Amino acid sequence: MSKTVQAPARDLAPDPSRWKALAFIALAQLMVVLDATIVNIALPSAQKALDISDGNKQWVITAYALAFGGLLLFGGRIADLWGRKRTFVVGLLGFAAASALGGAATGEAMLLGSRALQGAFGALLAPAALSLLAVMFTDAKERAKAFGIYGAIAGGGGAVGLILGGFLTEYLNWRWTFFVNIPFAIVAAAGAYFVIREPSGTRNRSPLDVPGVVLSTLGLVTLVYGFTRAESAGWSDTLTVSMFVAAAVLLFAFVATEAKVKHPLLPLRVVTNRNRGGVYLSLGLAIIAMFGLFLFLTYYLQVVKGYSPVKTGFAFLPMIAGMITGSTQIGARLMTRVPPRLLMGPGFLTAGIGMLILTQLQIDTSYAGLILPAQILLGLGMGTAFMPAMSLATIGVEPRDAGVASAMVNTSQQVGGAIGTALLNTIAASATTAYATSHAAGAKSLELLKLQAMVHGFTSAIWWAVGILLVASAIAVTFINTGRPDTGSLSGSGDGEGVEDEIRVPVVAH
Repeated sequence: MSKTVQAPARDLAPDPSRWKALAFIALAQLMVVLDATIVNIALPSAQKALDISDGNKQWVITAYALAFGGLLLFGGRIADLWGRKRTFVVGLLGFAAASALGGAATGEAMLLGSRALQGAFGALLAPAALSLLAVMFTDAKERAKAFGIYGAIAGGGGAVGLILGGFLTEYLNWRWTFFVNIPFAIVAAAGAYFVIREPSGTRNRSPLDVPGVVLSTLGLVTLVYGFTRAESAGWSDTLTVSMFVAAAVLLFAFVATEAKVKHPLLPLRVVTNRNRGGVYLSLGLAIIAMFGLFLFLTYYLQVVKGYSPVKTGFAFLPMIAGMITGSTQIGARLMTRVPPRLLMGPGFLTAGIGMLILTQLQIDTSYAGLILPAQILLGLGMGTAFMPAMSLATIGVEPRDAGVASAMVNTSQQVGGAIGTALLNTIAASATTAYATSHAAGAKSLELLKLQAMVHGFTSAIWWAVGILLVASAIAVTFINTGRPDTGSLSGSGDGEGVEDEIRVPVVAH
């Protein structure tokens, strides 16, 4: 038995092209992550150019989120079944084609269709990218470096999208926020095709779980749509409530199906492992807080402070720098020395302190005095926590489950993003309305009242984000109980499997 487990590891370790492969995987990940925010900056221009109604403009964002979030588990399973390299390359080329379609859109339907296609191909390539890292980097120290780079991109890519989106919209036009993906995708696909050598013996060739695919896709789509609808129509809206009820029923049916079928789409051993479950939960909560923050800070800087789109993008640079530093310098250096919970718990707590500083926002707040230090703390904290989270989410899974375990990381991020945008936006809107109503009588200027109410709404929602990050920190510290990755051979079965032993033991036991 030990020979069959060790064989893939021997095949993995000496691959001389793994660091070149990381460059192309990182490029693809950057493209997917920045695409989630780059279109936000260009949306007003695209809406005007294509005559999209106010009621339908949210679908430019929602169509992408629904397809991406709904198809992630399926995409992860396809990667395990079809081969991660092949799935990765097809996903990239498909994403490039969908981006070309979006950039050339002549009407609303064409733009929305291209966004849905981008989401679908993104759901193929995102889990394939992360699972390729999981099966290519098995040495603890190398894995720490690789996931440090990947974690920094996963965390900071959204802010890069704001900068790039601002530049392209301001100096070219909105169509370039789509066209810019094409060179990214082609370079990454060509590089992956020629450089990546996927280890043998890591595919999962068992039959596809069709009921699992249908139930998970429908369940995730209705859940994400429920949250995006809640943002615009309200939480008590009949269709919103119906979506949540339908999502609960579908996802319960999915779990019941996975527990019974012979070859499940998502083997429950992947999520019921205490450490991975803690990662999925804490990471999802942290993303809820971060997505809301991106939205509020963008509006605050542009509407309240009067920043241009480009200046707004640059204003996020300290957060990106913090994330890169936290991920590659703190997380990667300490990951092989301390248990993951001692990076993730304090990391989310540090981000929470940064978020706490932002609750003091006022109309005349100084960028250098308050927003800058808050962003640095947020970036350092999230970067430090993201890195071990990304690695721990895939470490120790059987190679045949690497794709679907990677898909769960992306799913927690996507669902977290949808919840964060809807939940925190709703809280902010309610607080804004309440403030404007209660202060209307004594207002000297209607415009000033409007800005004061907006900032009050933002800070009210940011208080919730602080609480969510504290919960994420507590979950990371209490759920995640694995030791240092480089102590695996001591805590495992002693047969020399090293890094995988430590977390594989509870997986097999389950």
